[in-house]
Formats: sequence, C-alpha cells, structure tokens
Amino acid sequence: MLNKGIKFLIENKLVAVLMLTLFVGWGIVNSPFNWDTGFLPVDPVAVDAIPDIGENQQIVFTKWEGRSPQDIEDQITYPLTTSILGIPGVKTIRSSSMFGFSSIYIIFEEDIEFYWSRSRILEKLNSLPSGLLPDNVNPALGPDATGLGQIFWYTLEGRDKDGNVTGGWDLQELRSIQDYYVKYALSSAAGVSEVASIGGYVKEYQVDVNPEIMRQYNISLSDIVKAVKKSNQDIGAQTLEINQAEYLVRGLGYVESIEDIENAVVSSENFTSLRIKDLGKVHMGPAPRRGILDKEGAEVVGGVVVARYGSNPLEVINNVKKQIEELAAGLPSKQLEDGTTSQVTIVPFYDRTELIHETLGTLNEALTLEILITILVIIVMIFNLRASILISGLLPVAVLMVFVTMKLFNVDANIVALSGIAIAIGTMVDVGVILAENMIRHLEDEKLRHNEKGTEYTINEIIYNATSEVSVPF
Repeated sequence: MLNKGIKFLIENKLVAVLMLTLFVGWGIVNSPFNWDTGFLPVDPVAVDAIPDIGENQQIVFTKWEGRSPQDIEDQITYPLTTSILGIPGVKTIRSSSMFGFSSIYIIFEEDIEFYWSRSRILEKLNSLPSGLLPDNVNPALGPDATGLGQIFWYTLEGRDKDGNVTGGWDLQELRSIQDYYVKYALSSAAGVSEVASIGGYVKEYQVDVNPEIMRQYNISLSDIVKAVKKSNQDIGAQTLEINQAEYLVRGLGYVESIEDIENAVVSSENFTSLRIKDLGKVHMGPAPRRGILDKEGAEVVGGVVVARYGSNPLEVINNVKKQIEELAAGLPSKQLEDGTTSQVTIVPFYDRTELIHETLGTLNEALTLEILITILVIIVMIFNLRASILISGLLPVAVLMVFVTMKLFNVDANIVALSGIAIAIGTMVDVGVILAENMIRHLEDEKLRHNEKGTEYTINEIIYNATSEVSVPF
C-alpha cells in the first residue's frame, strides 16, 4: 500500500503539490507560535508552559461550620465516600476532614471522560437518601479545572494616576469590591472556570448577645437565631381589587440596616415586646477567616483565576486581561486627605503568560537553529543542492504536520511536547537522507537506470524504484 501511494504521488505531481500546500497552510493555522498568517485564520494549538500530568480527578467539598474534624469525618466524609464508591469508572477515593469542612478527591480511570465523570457525581449527590447528612449541609462539586488551572493571580490596590501605590482603602472595602464587582466581571471571560477571592474581610451583620440578660428573660440562643431569620424575609399575599384594578399585596421584610435587626422581636409578653437590641448589640463586622494573602509583607486582597479543563491557558489569560481593561474604568476611587486621588487598580500577582512566551520563544529559536544547522550539514555531506533542499524541506513541513496532529488529538503545546519535536528532527533527517541518497544512486548508476531488457527507465520510474526499495523495511 505504501508503494502504491508513493507511485500515485510521483505520477500525479499536482495532487502532491496541493496536499503539500494544504498541510503547510493547515500547520501554519494551528501553529502555537502566534505567527502573522495574513489572510489565513488563526486556530492555534492549546499552549501551556508545563504538561498537565495530574490524575483524572474530581473534588467534592462540604462545609459544616464550627465542627471538629472527627465530627466531619463521621457524619460527612465517611457517608459521602461510601455513597460515591458505586460510581462507574472510579479508581480510588481519597478524603480529608478538617475543622469545618470536608474534601473528597475522586480519582477516575484515565479513559473516563472528564465531564462525564462530573455528571455521574452530580447524579449521585442529587440522589443521596434523606437523613444521610446533617441538616443544612450541602456537598458541592469543585470547579471543572485541573491542578494546573490557576493561571492568573491579581491584587486590588489603591494607585494614583502614575501607578504609584497610594493606599487609602481598608481590607473590607477591597474585599467587597472584589466579591461584588471584579469577581463577576472576570468570571464572564471565555474559558474561565472560577474566580476565587482571597484575603481581606467579608462584611457581615454580627449580634453580640448578653448571656445574663438572656438568662433573666429565659431566652435561648436558638430563639434569637429564629428571630433574625424571620425578620429577613419578604412575604407574598393575595391580590386586592379596587375600582376594577388588581393590586398585588406583599410584606417587605428584607434587612437593609442594623436598625432592622435591632428591632426584630424575639418574644412578646403582656403587650411588651422583647427585641434583639434589648438582649445585645448589633453591628457590622468581619466574618471569621482562616487565611490571608500576603504580598511583600503586607496584607492585601486579591483573586485567583482558574482556567476551565481543556481550554487554551494562553487564550484564557488574554481574555481575562481584556476583561480587566474593560472593567478598570468602573473601579471606584476616593480623594485622600493629602489631595491624592486613589484609584482601585487590578495588579497582576502571578501571570503565566511570561512563562509560556519564554518557553515558546526558547523552543521556537531552538527549532529554527536546529533546522538551519541541519540544512548546512546536509549540503556539506551530500553536496547536491537539489537533494539538500528536498531533505531540508522535510523538516519544517513535518513540524507543521505535527501541529495539525496535536490540534486534532487535543495535545497541548508545552515544553515537553515541543522538545520531543526538536528531538525527532534527527529521525526525520535520517529518513530524508536515506531516500535522497538512494535516488541519487539510482540516477547516477548506469545499471540501475536500465531494466533487464536494457530499456532506460523514465525519471518517475527511477524515483519510484529508489524510494520503494528503501521503504520496504519501514
């Protein structure tokens, strides 16, 4: 079959040229080096600095505030683990029970599709029997990303118009800007799986009760919790018709200020209401936290952008940067006491773009120099210009065809994959040298140029005989 293919291409040179042009153009389109292709479209291979060699893993995360690791293990981790064991394709399960939360790592077989495994886990979580987990405990599936998904870290800092650090913003303000503005904007960028907030203080309403007053009025802590919950809800009623017009009736009860919580009624006796402000103090405060984000010795607020599984990390980073440029104009600013205007600015903290570009640049240079050196060596060794051009032309064409194959099979262009291409150039040259050398021998040898009857072969027949002769062992 190989010999038939060689013969067909030798006899149909136009087809060979068209196929060569097709593969060269296709390879340029899929090239990861960001070449300016002009009129050609751009659909590069997914680019990353390092290969993702992690296991096919999904994570189930469950929070249960204030509980000890032993309680988490007995009432959440163990029941969930035993339920998940029945999912098809599961290779092994690893779990970790910490103070206040449980993490279950589900390792699937390598041939299991990533999103198929996620759907099976969600089906299992949705079909858990009632009473298996404590009340108000809801396990959640982690983001659709791998361990190398953290591609971009940033911080929110006050800067002046020249980019100098000015400050003037407390950690609670920056965390609120991050949670309610920046996070949502960056999550909309194409290819982003999750934007996680780190550092600062999460603002919340806090009620500090007086135990002595509660004992005097025989009020329990659950009564206060119930009163707060009931005071923060809207109630829908029926409709009321007046003058042939229908009006919707509803009770507005959402908490909008500290006073709304303070005036919530806990109990009533003898026409006297006992309110929350009679039992303690209500104020705004930071939520408990178990970690901070440190930058050069200072506590800051920031976020982590996680790329979706199967996406192009370099493309996702570029999408995030475009989104940052769009939302930068909407970030708040304030006037400081010294007259300086402090503008909240998104400052990159970790950007994998530089590492990816350096990796691609190094390997691009290595491939280029290797091809040029190979061309010089071939010219010196063979001392035939046409043969040298033919052999040397194999190298860039073969590299471009590899890019096409990588795109078809969803193989990332990273330092390992591109290094493999650079190493394989030696094998490509060997094949070209063998074929070209045998063709030259057949053209120069008088005996090989004639058949058994003494008739001279045509050029196409000589080339076919030479290539088919050395292609048989392959």
